Amino acid sequence: MAQHVVIVGGGFGGLTAAQELNGADVEITLIDRTNHHLFQPLLYQVATGGLSPADIASPIRYILRRQRNVRVIEDTVREIEADRVVTDSATIPFDQLIVATGATHHYFGNDQWEDHAPGLKTLPDATRLRAQILGAFEQAERTGSADITFLVVGAGPTGVEMAGAIAEMARHTLRRDFRAIDPAAARVLLVEAGPRVLAAYPEKLSRKAERQLVDLGVEVMTDTTVTEIGPGRASLVTAEGEVEVEAQAVVWAAGVRASSLGEQLATLGADLDRAGRVRVDEALRVPGHQNLYVIGDLAAVEQDGKPVPGVAPAAMQMGSYVADRIRGMTEAPFTYRDKGSLATIGRSAGIADFGRIRFSGFPAWAAWLGIHIFFLIGFQNRILVMIQWAWSYFTRNRSARLIVRYDRNGR
Repeated sequence: MAQHVVIVGGGFGGLTAAQELNGADVEITLIDRTNHHLFQPLLYQVATGGLSPADIASPIRYILRRQRNVRVIEDTVREIEADRVVTDSATIPFDQLIVATGATHHYFGNDQWEDHAPGLKTLPDATRLRAQILGAFEQAERTGSADITFLVVGAGPTGVEMAGAIAEMARHTLRRDFRAIDPAAARVLLVEAGPRVLAAYPEKLSRKAERQLVDLGVEVMTDTTVTEIGPGRASLVTAEGEVEVEAQAVVWAAGVRASSLGEQLATLGADLDRAGRVRVDEALRVPGHQNLYVIGDLAAVEQDGKPVPGVAPAAMQMGSYVADRIRGMTEAPFTYRDKGSLATIGRSAGIADFGRIRFSGFPAWAAWLGIHIFFLIGFQNRILVMIQWAWSYFTRNRSARLIVRYDRNGR
């Protein structure tokens, strides 16, 4: 009888594992709490009106529609045992388990800030932020107040991309849309606790990125920590002292922590790091469990003394590797192949690090654009996004500027 492989999570790692097991003598159950695969690197474009949600997401069932050995279930896994998972509606036994549930926002012990400083991990996150950002301009138009401030906390790739996109929207996209206010007068603050933006990149590229942000109109505040976030305000500590900032929208991009399913695996003996990620062995398994694999952002993997980054290519490589192990095609340890890093800052602005080859500006932005569109799931998505981006590039228009509001229950 064929082995039953359960995959929890339909992100880059889980979806790649399922696809690589196509044609294998296994039965697969893929469980995800949503019905779609989401291209998270482009969420900031939804949050700033550049793309619509459907441009960066595709139904998992559609993606796997021709793969006969896969069953897709929309459900939430609550417990993991040694040979079964327990969801909201069923108990599902397995022979092999792949957990690929990624990461969520990390407020470093200040979870009460989440209501006032949302992160950016899901489509509802992006549409809520879009409503908050655009709503700030609408409110200013009603009152005639030009006092608009946006605060982005954290200058990693997400924070840099968000700050650049908001500044670009305020200074170009919206400049003729209002009568009582000048959107270009809006302040965009990017706060970073460390000494420079994009700290994971070489210092030279980091400095170039900061200059490009400043050219877009972003106020970059490094060596600055956040001590309090409340409704429409934040307290910051800089080298000069404490600063109170009134902000119409605060975006949290300062940290991530692993999915809560890591804690479930801890009950089976897994060791977790400070971010809640599962420390796995060289085969990406929970030590002591030959049939429990953890991949993607939930896995704490080191190579050459350095952590494997929590990026889409790493998750996809892990998914492919675990599929090969299940099929009996490899017994070698997992090896991550770093193909380089890219970050976009705004229109025609970005940085690229491919080891010995490093560049910035328009070439980096073009490389970022091409690679991200290439990885989009589905031919239709790629064509639509390319057309939308070409239109936005030449017109500076962000056509998906719809305000869709939700209550606390997501309705």
